Amino acid sequence: MKTENTDFIIGRHPAIMALKSDQEINKVFIQSGLKADAIAQIIKLAKEKRLVISNVPKNKLDMMTDHQNHQGVALAVAAYQYATIDDLFDNAAKHGEDPFFLILDELEDPHNLGSIIRTADAAGVHGIIIPRRRAVGLTSVVAKTSTGAIEHVPVARVTNLVQTAKELQDRGVWLFGTDMKGKDYRTWDAHGAVALVIGNEGKGISALLKKTCDEMLTIPMIGHVQSLNASVAASLLIYQGFNSRHPLK
Repeated sequence: MKTENTDFIIGRHPAIMALKSDQEINKVFIQSGLKADAIAQIIKLAKEKRLVISNVPKNKLDMMTDHQNHQGVALAVAAYQYATIDDLFDNAAKHGEDPFFLILDELEDPHNLGSIIRTADAAGVHGIIIPRRRAVGLTSVVAKTSTGAIEHVPVARVTNLVQTAKELQDRGVWLFGTDMKGKDYRTWDAHGAVALVIGNEGKGISALLKKTCDEMLTIPMIGHVQSLNASVAASLLIYQGFNSRHPLK
């Protein structure tokens, strides 16, 4: 695992999920004056881990969390841990399944990344790959938007997505990108080892990465707006992958 910058986990549910996981936590900050029953589980879990709990005024918690909706709780974490590509394959093997990965090409909005991680966890995706540069990483906003899913879906951060894509192909993974000229996503059969490539919110998939993909998928649209939010498009595609891998009996 690779360690990155220090950050905060904010919000009650993300805090509970983090405290239940193996995430390394330095300190727990609780807003002074909160009703005990609202944060009882957080305090109990923190005490079980023998963590330092600090009661701080709301304005200090606001400043620490950059005025985000912290719900009176913030965990100072040593760092988010990024997985390796091998970790992703190991996760699939642990579940006794063919790998199902996501490759996110220069996604910039932390809310989109958090939402995609949440959907990925729900649909049994074994890991996510993001680039080190020109893309959002695992921040407190991502963690909060994922509502705790960030603790369960390994995320690898790589220097070169194209090289990583070729490595996946060498290891038997079939790459599916998204393009207006692709085949209807509803026909996609995601059996076997697959990776779904989701492009940047505005530019889509970069030309070199698109060229590396084995096949392209498209989401048909008949309305007036011919584009979807990145996390919404990703969710549709992820669940088509889930549907084909886990058909109704």
